[in-house]
Amino acid sequence: MLELARAQDEEVGDGTTSVIILTGEILSLAQPLLERNIHPLKIVKGFTQALDDALAAVEKVATTINPEDKAQLQEVVRACLGTKFNSREEELMCNMAVEATLRVVRKDPVTGVKDIDIKRYAKVEKIPGGSITDSQVLDGVMFNKDHIHQKMRRVIENPRIILLDSPLEYKKPETTINVEVTKDTDWEALLKQEEDYVRAICSTIISFKPDVVITEKGASDLAAHFLYKAGITCIRRLRKTDNNRIARATGATIASRVEELTEDHVGRAGLFEIKKLGDEYFTFITGCSAGSACSIVLRGASKDTLNEMERNLHDAMCVARNIILEPRIVHGAASCEMHVSASLMAKSKTISGVEQAAYQAIAMALEVVPRILTSNCGANVIRVVTDLRARHANGEGWYWGINGHTGEIVDVRDLKILEPAAVKIQALKTSIEAAAMILRVDDVVSGTKLRQDKPAAAPAQQEDDPESGDAAGAE
Repeated sequence: MLELARAQDEEVGDGTTSVIILTGEILSLAQPLLERNIHPLKIVKGFTQALDDALAAVEKVATTINPEDKAQLQEVVRACLGTKFNSREEELMCNMAVEATLRVVRKDPVTGVKDIDIKRYAKVEKIPGGSITDSQVLDGVMFNKDHIHQKMRRVIENPRIILLDSPLEYKKPETTINVEVTKDTDWEALLKQEEDYVRAICSTIISFKPDVVITEKGASDLAAHFLYKAGITCIRRLRKTDNNRIARATGATIASRVEELTEDHVGRAGLFEIKKLGDEYFTFITGCSAGSACSIVLRGASKDTLNEMERNLHDAMCVARNIILEPRIVHGAASCEMHVSASLMAKSKTISGVEQAAYQAIAMALEVVPRILTSNCGANVIRVVTDLRARHANGEGWYWGINGHTGEIVDVRDLKILEPAAVKIQALKTSIEAAAMILRVDDVVSGTKLRQDKPAAAPAQQEDDPESGDAAGAE
């Protein structure tokens, strides 16, 4: 079950709870079919047929929206966040999720295919302290690092930035090398060689007149001195992922060797600033209007609050991504599930054989969503679900759903609860296919019982043979 939720989360980023509930309900309804000695493969065949028809029913009620319209995007994201922990700050979270997702959209100039990599390029930075309202999406990136020389500049406007993947120090040999020095002048020559090497590297960097140098590897104190004298701020040992985000945001190219540097490698930003938040220093590179990477700064009272906010924000960004990539939506509030259930129940009358029972089991399993929604708000479950089923039995009544606050049956078009069609489709596929896979398993061989029985045998033996215990004590 955990794997199902994880697969759903990786695929579309939302609907994990729906998958768990649906799979459990389908399996519980399959149990009576197995008790009637219906072969599992016949049940699976009915499930597969029901899945195809269910997907067709979802497509029938799905509508297309304009992904360029920010207001429509926010409306769909708001429906996703409505039941989450931070629904109090719903407006702020919606705006942050939509803004962050739109910032990381990249369009292939040749094929026109959109690429939205939220995981790598929309990094969430959680900083305990402050208020939730202090959270923001930066038009650039931030990371938890300070510069390496205390007198280097902390605020630079319109900086030129060089990104490196090489050390700014004398190369350490891969193998152990012993050097025998017989004269003190030889030792001085060795030190001079190291200094000249570091000086040459720094001279090459200084020739491009950068304001900021960031490297993923180490930087020696000597390199820090030369760069400080040239008025350059240096940051070392940055993570590869952070360096990639800075490259996307500033338009810089990461150089593997200092000798390869050209003017095209230099990136630009609006402002470079190092601030102290709490007990730690954070570097901000902002004002990257053309960049396609961003950082999201979350502030809150405690780490638990921030972790919950991050999970909710991740769901919201995934919903926004799904809509941008596939701009088709369905109405929520259990209306979609009931419509699919009613469609399957109506079509089941045309199916003959034992597959009909399995087909109807999927239709009945989908009613678990309105059932849980109704029970969550304290309404009469049987009366509400029966009424809803009757309204959906009429082919045109697909828009009836349940108000999650009052438990009343309402027109979901007025509630404005929208969900990406991709989430519903993926939830149906994952749950039905997982249930079919579990049904195909004939038996589970487990060795746990055997291991539990073995230690229990030893005390029983001692009770039966008291003399053996006395003999052991005498020894």
